[in-house]
Amino acid sequence: MLARLFLILMLLVGGARAQAADWVGAAAGPGSFPLAADGAAARIVTDPADHAVVQIAATDLRADIARVTGASPGGTAQVWIGTLGRNAAIDGLVASGRIDVSRLRGAWESFLIQTIDRPAPGVRQALLIIGSDRRGTAYGAYELSQAIGVSPWHWWADVTPLHRDALHVSPGTRRFGPPSVRYRGIFLNDEDWGLVPWAAGTHAPDEPPLGPKSYARVFELLLRLKANLLWPAMHRITRPFNADPANAALADRYAIVMGSSHAEPMLRNNVGEWTAPVADFDYAKNPGGVGAYWRERVATNARYESVWTLGMRGIHDSGMVGPTSMADKRATLERIFADQRAMLRDHGIERAPQVFMPYKEVLDIYRAGLTVPDDVTLMWPDDNFGYIRRFPNAAERARPGGSGIYYHLSYLGAPLSYLWLSTTPPALIREEMGRAWDRGARMMWVANVGDLKPAELATDYFLRLAWDVEGTRARPIDDVVAQWADENIAPGQGARIAPLFAAYHRLNFARRPEHLQWYLPGEKAHPSPLDIAQADARLAEFARLEAATDALTPSIPAARQDAFFELLAYPVHASAAANRRVFAAEAHDRLRDTDLAGATARGRMAWAADAQLRALTRRYNRDLAGGKWRGMMAMEPADGQWRSYRMAAPLLPSADAPLPGPRSGATSPAPAPTVAPIIVAPDRFAVSAGWRKVDGLGRQDGVLASDGSGAARVRINLPQGSWRMVVDILPTYADADGGPLRLVVAVDGRRQRIDIPRTTGDRDWADAVLDNRITMPVPTRLDGGAHRIALEGAGEPLLVEAVRFLPERMLDGSLH
Repeated sequence: MLARLFLILMLLVGGARAQAADWVGAAAGPGSFPLAADGAAARIVTDPADHAVVQIAATDLRADIARVTGASPGGTAQVWIGTLGRNAAIDGLVASGRIDVSRLRGAWESFLIQTIDRPAPGVRQALLIIGSDRRGTAYGAYELSQAIGVSPWHWWADVTPLHRDALHVSPGTRRFGPPSVRYRGIFLNDEDWGLVPWAAGTHAPDEPPLGPKSYARVFELLLRLKANLLWPAMHRITRPFNADPANAALADRYAIVMGSSHAEPMLRNNVGEWTAPVADFDYAKNPGGVGAYWRERVATNARYESVWTLGMRGIHDSGMVGPTSMADKRATLERIFADQRAMLRDHGIERAPQVFMPYKEVLDIYRAGLTVPDDVTLMWPDDNFGYIRRFPNAAERARPGGSGIYYHLSYLGAPLSYLWLSTTPPALIREEMGRAWDRGARMMWVANVGDLKPAELATDYFLRLAWDVEGTRARPIDDVVAQWADENIAPGQGARIAPLFAAYHRLNFARRPEHLQWYLPGEKAHPSPLDIAQADARLAEFARLEAATDALTPSIPAARQDAFFELLAYPVHASAAANRRVFAAEAHDRLRDTDLAGATARGRMAWAADAQLRALTRRYNRDLAGGKWRGMMAMEPADGQWRSYRMAAPLLPSADAPLPGPRSGATSPAPAPTVAPIIVAPDRFAVSAGWRKVDGLGRQDGVLASDGSGAARVRINLPQGSWRMVVDILPTYADADGGPLRLVVAVDGRRQRIDIPRTTGDRDWADAVLDNRITMPVPTRLDGGAHRIALEGAGEPLLVEAVRFLPERMLDGSLH
């Protein structure tokens, strides 16, 4: 009961979006506030002395009310929006004791929304939106916008608000904040294939991409999502953010904190701003030149709210130039820390937030004893595929600078990139980021969202989790997604849509659309390990998903059809077609010598899938919202760039071969009989303390999570024969830095511990992140009959997807 009361309190106080619309309705009630009624909207009032972002948010709220109701300002009621200490009218109410702001004073990014009668002469009723600071006030205005039916994605995903004749706010006080994570934001990255072509050719062709017109839309989205931090796009194709002073000034108007990635120390975009030879980007040999380059940015941006990235890597996502030994690398970085912090001190911003990211090879330098100043945030990376490599230990948790997480929802790099469709399950975000939170990474969370579209759901969930960790992760994923679908696709259809997203994430978790080749660049091409029947079963699941998605179309309001296509229909149909294209082409090659008719039919299926993919993408780029997104969507592989990190273009069979009839006397060979593996899904296990069942993740509609203790037990009855057991786990990392994943497996009471080493970058790691699975063989042969199986924690957390029993003679070829 206590836990339930705590959850309700978190939803009310923390401002969870599930409750947002409950306090705004179409009908007036006792004491309710008429935000819009009888064609008249309440007047929105701010103080000219307040921050620029407050004026921006107030203007957006005024426009949002008009979008929803069509009403024009003219009502007798007023909405007062202001920041404590910056709004004279609100400060007067505080001074007179009419409102209680004790919980707002000194709070970070917090706000309240409160009705009040007769706050001033001639004002019958007012709705107060009061922020503890400038962002808190802006968040309050956008919270009201969302409560009346304006999605944060109204512009970025064409979520057109649905009409409401009137809007009445229930009386009372609602408090929101402070956020769970202090700095919460996104990284626009690998923008070559979407954001830049779209901005340059469609959205803002009159300015070098990306410029203020594009960033203004990004900043508004961040505020509506209650985020506060942006790492701007930084590839060579993009004009560096700070090369145009208008960008930084605009970020300050929107109260967005600007930072930069692990490869861009001191807010410098090296690929666009370092014009000297690459060899000169060597602090050991050229400290004067590199130091002057950094000091220039400190001088221009010291007046803005920024997070300063410390340290040094190469010009673009590569190792530091110069030092070769680990000792020299460590000493050079420590010297760089001291000099960079001196630059900040010289400009009076030594207390500005600073961050150091031990990303890729830099993590090895940190492990070798690198000393990082205690007030600098340590930002731990994932392995680029959603699995966090390292968590803060007890000593690191005690540092005043705290810890953060840099997390990927999109990635360009080895072993294969994923830049096209967003397929990271929200449940994986919840498990990994929740685990990071529990281990003290609470200062800064940044998600690499690539081109932002089509990562709307994943981005939204990541930031909602960062705002309210406990309240968000307490809710089942399907509930969160259903609510999100109600808000962004079709009201009342969320319960039908959530299972479609679940199936989409489950199928693509087994293999992302960008990873539908089972060889790495530079290797000899070879087909998938799925035989034709297995591939057909996968394609049948995609076909059912497509049919269910199409069946929704009549239930989607006309104003939301574009949003429906962008958020659900395109990802579903595109991923299904990508699978058909690959597996039909494989089937053609396998049948070509034995079943020409069947091979030809499969070849035509592959070509049809390819044509469908192109048609879907053409519709996205040319037809949606009157051509608004032209240039945004590029299906993988988009071109020949970065070939060492990207899948090859599919080789389709000839499209011109006639479809022959069966030859007299010729028959296709019958498939060899096989004994299917027996899969024991997580829901069959009985769990004790230390284990829990996790929804929304894995191939079996859930996984088992172990905190390193307790046991999960199941009884099975195997058919006659000789069997081997494997345990499938997700490729997470141990709490102990660099340690193996461990599991104790007991078979009929006989216990054995299995250790799985985790070395980021090796072939086992590559196979694991492409499969989203590690297979742990259990070295015990089992005969047919009844058996007792227990999975016991061995000190390290892990996620178990399933237990499989394989006929012994199939073991070597059946680990997929």
